[in-house]
Amino acid sequence: MVRVGIVGISGFSGKVLLDLLLNHKDVRVTYVAANSTTGRVDTIWPEFKNRTELVCAKYASQEAIEACDLIFLALPHTESMNVVGTLLAAGKNVIDLSGDYRLKKLPLYKKWYHADHKDPKNLAKAVYGLCEIYRTKIAKTKFVSNPGCYPTAALLALAPLVSIYPKKIASIAIDAKSGVSGAGRKVAEGFMYCFVNENFKAYRVLNHQHTPEIEQYLSRMAGKAVTTTFVPHLLPIDSGILETIYVRLNSVLNESALHEMYKKFYKTETFVRVLDLGQQPELRHVVKTNFCDIGLTLSEDRKTLVITSAIDNLVKGAAGQAVQNMNIMYGFNETEGLL
Repeated sequence: MVRVGIVGISGFSGKVLLDLLLNHKDVRVTYVAANSTTGRVDTIWPEFKNRTELVCAKYASQEAIEACDLIFLALPHTESMNVVGTLLAAGKNVIDLSGDYRLKKLPLYKKWYHADHKDPKNLAKAVYGLCEIYRTKIAKTKFVSNPGCYPTAALLALAPLVSIYPKKIASIAIDAKSGVSGAGRKVAEGFMYCFVNENFKAYRVLNHQHTPEIEQYLSRMAGKAVTTTFVPHLLPIDSGILETIYVRLNSVLNESALHEMYKKFYKTETFVRVLDLGQQPELRHVVKTNFCDIGLTLSEDRKTLVITSAIDNLVKGAAGQAVQNMNIMYGFNETEGLL
């Protein structure tokens, strides 16, 4: 039985993590904390009443080290790098859900997260936790950097194409839409009910911090530099991400062959479902699950491929993928706690 802690229990990802872990037969949640919120978890999140008697404390590294074998960090960006070093030095396994260890170049991190990185040594050690692509590395590491929600949907949608046909890609445009929980549990006018309900808008156009993350890992898969046009939008719903990705090709491809390639690429992956030709992903089919649904359509001239990808931003895009990473790290059944 692995003793597990969650730091950041007061946020949406922390809540979903606890919900999943309470149903996991191989772990016991022994520590929960936050930087500001304290008190009984079933007071912070009343839906946990009669499910747990855990009490959220103000985060203290020594208490976490003594109580846990593995610690999930569900902290805001720029905060995880203040605590990871101490936990790893104490021999603890860490899965970080923030963006602090995803970008491998220090100047890139500073540009997009507007802060100097304080832990470059462990930045180099962090394994990117996109389970279906980096499973072998995840199984051997003590430190996983959990992918962002938008990148998870985009990278899973594009991985087969950029890995096998990198030279056929002329351009990539990602039209991404997310529910409001993707912004975290913070009070801001733009996320209030009256500003979100019956509304739809783009935000951070060509300036979202997930852009370099997507490009970094697409480039690794392709073996060459890959750039994208990435535009996120805010949907008036709680959770879920739908991305419509337009890939302009510089030579023709066959739709049936592409579809078969995708099916083969993900043949053994439980959580990636490549839909039949003519079918498209829907948010209602993935919300509250760890699945990623992918649809493919090739234009009549066979020069434009449209890939659609849907996930739950709090599950496959955050807490669910974090649990999947834990299962891989410890050699548990990869679906435990997720199906």
